[in-house]
Amino acid sequence: MPLALTLARPPPSPASSKLSLAGLNRLELGAALRALDIPERDIRMRVAQLWHWIYFRGARDFHAMLNISKPLRSRLSEAFTLALPELVAEQVSSDGTRKWLLRFRPVDAHDKGAEIECVYIPESDRGTLCVSSQVGCTLNCSFCHTGTQRLARNLTAPEIIAQLLVARQRLGDFPGLDKPVAGLVPSGEGVRAVSNIVFMGMGEPLYNLDNVMAAVETMADGDGLSLSKRRITVSTSGVAPQIERLGAECGPMLAISLHAVRDDLRNKLVPLNKKYPIGELLAACRDYPGVSNARRITFEYVMLKGVNDTPAEARQLVRLLKGIPAKINLIPFNPWPGAPYECSDWETMERFSEIVFNAGYASPVRTPRGRDILAACGQLKSETERLRAGAKMATERSCLLK
Repeated sequence: MPLALTLARPPPSPASSKLSLAGLNRLELGAALRALDIPERDIRMRVAQLWHWIYFRGARDFHAMLNISKPLRSRLSEAFTLALPELVAEQVSSDGTRKWLLRFRPVDAHDKGAEIECVYIPESDRGTLCVSSQVGCTLNCSFCHTGTQRLARNLTAPEIIAQLLVARQRLGDFPGLDKPVAGLVPSGEGVRAVSNIVFMGMGEPLYNLDNVMAAVETMADGDGLSLSKRRITVSTSGVAPQIERLGAECGPMLAISLHAVRDDLRNKLVPLNKKYPIGELLAACRDYPGVSNARRITFEYVMLKGVNDTPAEARQLVRLLKGIPAKINLIPFNPWPGAPYECSDWETMERFSEIVFNAGYASPVRTPRGRDILAACGQLKSETERLRAGAKMATERSCLLK
C-alpha cells in the first residue's frame, strides 16, 4: 500500500509582500541588491555569495550565510525572503515514487494561488524529477488526465526552479541535510538524489519557452544546482516552430510526445497535430541543433490497446524516424478515472518493441511508476481541480435524481 501523507496547513495568514530570492537568476539578484543601495562595486561579489548559498547549499535563512556581514544579512532578511511554494501534500507510492502538490503565491489580484504537481522517481543509478511548466494545459490530448485541467497560467522561471529546490530540500539533497528512508533515493555511488530533470509534468513547455529556457540555464549553472544539460530533457507534444529555438538558444535534450504514425489518428490523440502535422514535426527534429548519436531525440509512444499498437504501425514508426538519431520510449497507458482507453497487452507491447529494436532503435517498454498515487505519465492533475470535478459530478448526479 502506498503511504499518503497530507501535510497539515498552518492557519491562514496574509501573503508576504516580500520578494523571494529563491529561483531568481544572477541579473535579478543583482537588481534586488541594487534596490537595497548596495554599492555597484560589490554587486558581483554579493550575487555570487547569494547564488552559492541559495543554489549550492540550499539555505533557507539569510542568517545562515556566514560569509556575509551581519548588518547585510539583517537588511536582506528585512527586505526579502527565501520562501518556496507551500507544500500542500506529499504522497509516496509503494514503488518509492513521490508526488508533491505545491501551491504558489498569487502573482496578481486575480490569482488565488496556483497549484501544480511534480513527481520524483528514484532508481538505483539516478533520481529523476518531473517538473511542470504550466498550471493546467491547453492541448487536450485524449489519453492524458492532465489535459483535462484548463490552463490557468504559465509558471515563471523562479516557480519552475522552485520545484527542484523543494525536491532537494525534501530529499536531503543539499549539504548537511538528512536523507529520507533508504530505498527512496538512488543508491549508486556519487549519485545525487536529483540527478535528472524532465519537463514532462503539467503543461506544454514550448508554449512557455522563455521561462523554461531561463529555468534550464539556472538549473545547469555549475556554481549552483549544477545539472548537466544532457541530464535535462524538455518534452513537447509538437510545437514544431519553437523546437529550433530551444536547441539553438538553450540546448537541452529533446523528447517528442508522438503516440501515432498517421496524421488522422494523431489528430485525435494529440489535437495539436492539426496545426503541426507529423511531417512538419519530424522535419524540425531532423534540424534540431546538436542532435547526434550521442544526443538522441527521445520519442514517447503511449501504448493504447487496439488503437496504435499493431506491428504495421511499429514498422511505419521505423520508416518515419529514418535518419533521426532517436530512441523510442514505449509507455504503457496509465489509466485514470473516466479514461477512454485501455493499456495494450504485454505481448503486444513486446512485439512492437521487438520490431523497433530490430530496426536499430533502442525501444524499452517503460515500467509504470507511481500509478497507485496517480503520479505516472499523463495522470497529473492538481487536487483543487480533482475536487472541483468531483463536486461537479456530485451536483450533476443530484440534479438527475430530482
